[in-house]
Amino acid sequence: MTLTASAKPVSPRPSAAHRTWRTLSPYAYIAPFFTLFAAFGLFPLIYTAFVSLYRVELQTPGEMQWRGFGNYTALFGDEIFWTALRNTFTIGVLSTVPQLVMALGLAHLLNYRLRGRTFLRTAMLLPYATSVAAATLVFAQLFGRDFGLINYVLGLVGFGPVDWQAGTVSSQIAVSTIVIWRWTGYNALIYLAGMQSIPSELYEAAEMDGASRWRQFVHVTLPGLRPTILFTVVVSTIGATQLFGEPLLFEGSISGGISHQYQTLGLYMYEQGWGFFHLGRAAAIAWVMFLLILVLVGVNALIARRRSRKEAGR
Repeated sequence: MTLTASAKPVSPRPSAAHRTWRTLSPYAYIAPFFTLFAAFGLFPLIYTAFVSLYRVELQTPGEMQWRGFGNYTALFGDEIFWTALRNTFTIGVLSTVPQLVMALGLAHLLNYRLRGRTFLRTAMLLPYATSVAAATLVFAQLFGRDFGLINYVLGLVGFGPVDWQAGTVSSQIAVSTIVIWRWTGYNALIYLAGMQSIPSELYEAAEMDGASRWRQFVHVTLPGLRPTILFTVVVSTIGATQLFGEPLLFEGSISGGISHQYQTLGLYMYEQGWGFFHLGRAAAIAWVMFLLILVLVGVNALIARRRSRKEAGR
């Protein structure tokens, strides 16, 4: 008796509706994100650029008078704008550089097997979890001229009291200290996650070659952390450009001190829009900040790319 092979069942051809859904379903899954981005990201950005070309007052937002680039020319001719831009840069440097250096050192220590390291890693996030208002009000008391703890400690070592809110350098140092306190632990945990992704075989090979812990840190840890460091530099640069809460609550003034000594671009925009009711000029400041962020991020990316090319060519 001869056995014949059974015929394989033929799968039915998918219908046109099924083929259409299979083609469009990936776009349907990502549509909610792009819808929210268009509504709360792209539209406000475009509308802000539109408003920046008009004279608009907060009391009468429906009355718009065409100015073209008049808001921008008036902005660049305002001395206070350049003061705010300079303050944003100096406070950004004073807060970002020590912050990232300290975060890198703390992450390097936490990467070793220490007792209670889980508690220490959790404690790193406590400043970040604290509200900006609460932290700034506490630091404002610490930097008080007459009864502040900082001046009390300086008096113990022979220094006179410092009016932290009146001086340009002193006020910017005080505001930068608040930023450093809030964000150092956050960046330290990011660096720690990057360090733990570095293969342990590299450290073992370096140790077998007689490299000390410092040389391991310089020649193994830092090269492995280069993408993470670039990420934190970019994010910290964006945050420094948008700095608002700390200088606002440090003295409670939107002018950033009597002589605008620590007024940032964010405070200057708020002062123009909600202090002087010039919404058109405030929108122009917002777009200047946006373009400034793009330039700074582009410069950071260009520097990182050139470094990677030089190292690849070695």
